[in-house]
Amino acid sequence: MSTLFQQFKRLIVICISAPGGKFSVALYALAIALNLGSVYAAVRLVEWTGQFYSAIEKVDGPEVLRQIGIFALIIALNSARGLSYEYLRKVLEIRWRKALTDHAIALWTRNKAFWHMAADPVDRIDNPDQRIAEDCRLFARGLLGETLDLIGEIVGLFSYLTVLWGLSNFALSLAPLGLDLEIPRYMVWAAFLYVAISSLITHQLGKPLKGLLAEQQHKEASFRFGLARWRTAFDEVALSNGEAAERRSFSARFDELAANWRRLIRAELVLGSFTFPFRHSVLRIPLFVALPGYLAGHVAFGGLMQLSMAFSQVVTTLSWFIFSYRDLAELVATASRLDGFLQAAERHGSHPSPLSRISQSQSLTLQDIRVCSAQGELLLKLPDISLDPGSTLLLRGRSGIGKTTMVKLLAGFWQHGSGSITLPSDKVLFLPQKAYMPLGSLADAAAYPRTIVDFGQETVAAALHAVGLERMTERAAIEAERDLASLSGGEMQRLALARILLQRPDIAILDEATSALDQAAETELLARIREHLPDMILILISHRVPQTPSDMQIHDIDTHPKVLAVAS
Repeated sequence: MSTLFQQFKRLIVICISAPGGKFSVALYALAIALNLGSVYAAVRLVEWTGQFYSAIEKVDGPEVLRQIGIFALIIALNSARGLSYEYLRKVLEIRWRKALTDHAIALWTRNKAFWHMAADPVDRIDNPDQRIAEDCRLFARGLLGETLDLIGEIVGLFSYLTVLWGLSNFALSLAPLGLDLEIPRYMVWAAFLYVAISSLITHQLGKPLKGLLAEQQHKEASFRFGLARWRTAFDEVALSNGEAAERRSFSARFDELAANWRRLIRAELVLGSFTFPFRHSVLRIPLFVALPGYLAGHVAFGGLMQLSMAFSQVVTTLSWFIFSYRDLAELVATASRLDGFLQAAERHGSHPSPLSRISQSQSLTLQDIRVCSAQGELLLKLPDISLDPGSTLLLRGRSGIGKTTMVKLLAGFWQHGSGSITLPSDKVLFLPQKAYMPLGSLADAAAYPRTIVDFGQETVAAALHAVGLERMTERAAIEAERDLASLSGGEMQRLALARILLQRPDIAILDEATSALDQAAETELLARIREHLPDMILILISHRVPQTPSDMQIHDIDTHPKVLAVAS
């Protein structure tokens, strides 16, 4: 229970401490006030019920018509209140969802936390996209709905109890049972006893729901992820004739989803076997409980109906836990998943780089760089390297020896290694073999991770032209949103090279970033980049030697690093 309280506390603090948090709190207070208006309307309806049925009992036509008019007025005002409340609640829901989403994304993307979370085999968080997109929405909606309802029910309980206490001013005699005993105001005690027993039964029957609901969210997200992942590899699957394999994968994931769904609905069936008849009898039980008072002559017919309605309101209010049990179980499961994700993101966002980094030099210096595996095994060691502005370096090695791992170490997020790096500035651009293509237009992809506004349309078009994508430089082609995943490997790499021309870094590190190009295209593009950026330090990491027109140092890192040549 303490853990659950801390989870909710942390998530609520995020909602109310975000920008505009004070305004959200004010809206929440207004929503409470509007919700409490329903309590007044319900109390007024209890009073109206007694007056209306008394008028019917007396066959007082004018009074009956008057009471019908009062009823219409109560309903109209309560409807206006209810609509205003629902609108305000939904405004609050999107505000709190935005606060949670912004916070989750900020933690997830801070200091490469997303990468560390995905790479951690022990503290791995499944489906982070689902936790951000779905759990933030479910928590904001559930928290608002359940807390506002609970506050309304608590206030309403005192109001309805006051009415019921005043109406049940007679005792229940147990003489028919042979007992010389009377229970004063038995209607009040009967309400509490009835709901207490029902709540206990509900909790015992509904215990499995929390775990099953959390597991269902996980299975749904995994199935959705499998479908989304396939969309990024249509060409590869089609060329491999992999449709049958994909169908098997989808079917297996869906079978797991369906199996948990069946367990979930069986648990809901068990719970519903009690809550369903309870829900549908709660409006009739009060009449049966009040009948002894009516038959004993303590209340008239109008009083019976009024007493029955007051008892029903008390029981309904006390039964909030019963009626909301499934929603509460879902809210608790969602809070646990979302808080777990946020805590993991916060932990993984505090990984320092294992390299000592200094940015106070005119040259790039690498000293005692050691790259290790996650198990601590030494993969490769670089010699001490010093590069002046305008230098080009090739780090050559066969596939699988850890070249990409070395790039991650130099970038600062691979944790297994050591050494020091001195940089002339922090303007370093890393280009992997498979460049990331964001959602958006060709211009958005070329400008990534910055925006097209930072460079201008003409500058972006010129950069695309320079890397051989001139057929895509028409205004409509650049600005139109498109599926960039459909580009060929060579086109993607040309597009990534355009980022060097746009961002003009002091250091560019290319990890097999020209592997999809033929040697002539590679030579031409590297020469063009050097022509545009003569002072940039260029580091190429590859298994082959590109034909560059400028002087280039070559270091072989296949076995032990040593300078093999200085080529011209």
